[in-house]
Amino acid sequence: MMIRVLLVDDHPMVLKGLRLFMQTQEDMEVVGEASNGEEAMQKVAVHQPDVVLMDLMMPVMDGVEATRRIKASHPEVKVIVLTSFSDRDHVVPAIRAGAEGYQLKEIDADDLAMTVRAAYKGMTQLHPQAAGHLVSHVTGDSREERSTIQVLTPREREVLQLITAGKSNKEIAAELTIAEKTVKTHVSSILGKLDLQDRTQAAVFAMKQGWFE
Repeated sequence: MMIRVLLVDDHPMVLKGLRLFMQTQEDMEVVGEASNGEEAMQKVAVHQPDVVLMDLMMPVMDGVEATRRIKASHPEVKVIVLTSFSDRDHVVPAIRAGAEGYQLKEIDADDLAMTVRAAYKGMTQLHPQAAGHLVSHVTGDSREERSTIQVLTPREREVLQLITAGKSNKEIAAELTIAEKTVKTHVSSILGKLDLQDRTQAAVFAMKQGWFE
């Protein structure tokens, strides 16, 4: 059987390269392409792929949030993160969101094909750096890291401060002059980095840490 693959990346040249690569694989076919996480969710519903190759940093909706939502509505779909980022702040949230694989864009073509086939069979393939970060997180090293606000980007700190002040996503978007969807993306990233479940936990955690007045 052919492995049906959906390609998700906001760079046209990356999509073109992946599509050409897939055409060389006798057991794989590209059933669709998307340039952001929201579009990826729509394409998954329409094309029902077996495997999604998912970029992380994209407009509208990032790869972590898209992965989380895809796995929630289509748990049978396998998601492989294909990104340029190998740090823990990207690896752990992606795996927690449900990704079956995590590879860097520098990956060898044969290794990428192996990763797609492994994911299709329900197995996990991780880049060595990603695997190391995941093991470190599981053993508890991340607990020390999350106690410092430095794990968040400057924009995420602004969003968290407004969450702590009781602002809604709409109010935060208006105050920071950004789209409400962008606020949702930041909130998802904050929860992933701090290993928390919802906005309330994030506000309580920030206050306990004494990050904001």
